[in-house]
Amino acid sequence: MSITNYIVDHIPKTTPYKRRPGIALTPQYITIHSTANLTSTAKNERDWLVNKNNTVTASWHIAVDENQAVEAIPLNEVAYHAGTKAGNNSSIGIEICESGDRQKTLQNAAQLVAKLLKERGWGVDKLRRHYDWSGKICPRIFYDNGKWTGWEQFKEAVQKELFGGDNMTQDKNQPSDWAKEAWEWAKKEGITDGTDPQRVATREEVITMLYRCFKKVGK
Repeated sequence: MSITNYIVDHIPKTTPYKRRPGIALTPQYITIHSTANLTSTAKNERDWLVNKNNTVTASWHIAVDENQAVEAIPLNEVAYHAGTKAGNNSSIGIEICESGDRQKTLQNAAQLVAKLLKERGWGVDKLRRHYDWSGKICPRIFYDNGKWTGWEQFKEAVQKELFGGDNMTQDKNQPSDWAKEAWEWAKKEGITDGTDPQRVATREEVITMLYRCFKKVGK
């Protein structure tokens, strides 16, 4: 997503129901939501925060759709999005719109989130769902009959953006361009069996690969 598609349009601190309380935020996480509205765009979502008919004390930092991202509350201020004080006081809230071209929206969201992570020197371990804070099934677009398959896929997409912006449809049987040299070395040295280069590794797999590596160098 081009930087020209990132719009800063902060709601005023005088917005009713204290949706922008002006409390300082030092974020430690990024919390992902989806809007649960099939027709609303990022601009619509921002405008709803200042709509006189909106009587809910709820807000977010950035909404993203198929065309743009809109920042409604500064990223160094608290927004009320996580359903818990702990989540609100420690995370940036991102709303993914459910309108329009879903694939394009998810691509924009992955690029946006990767950019925010990269700016802070963070990895995907800093990502949270609304569900992680309050138990609400949100982002609902990533929930599938009791499983969070879409959430894992989204994190993989963000990971790819962090390391070179690989296309989300890249062949999962091949390593990313940025990883090919290291991947071939690891196969040659017996550190990995060379399968599933695009799959997220479990902790036991990571430990096993580290063990093989350190054993090989004699440490």
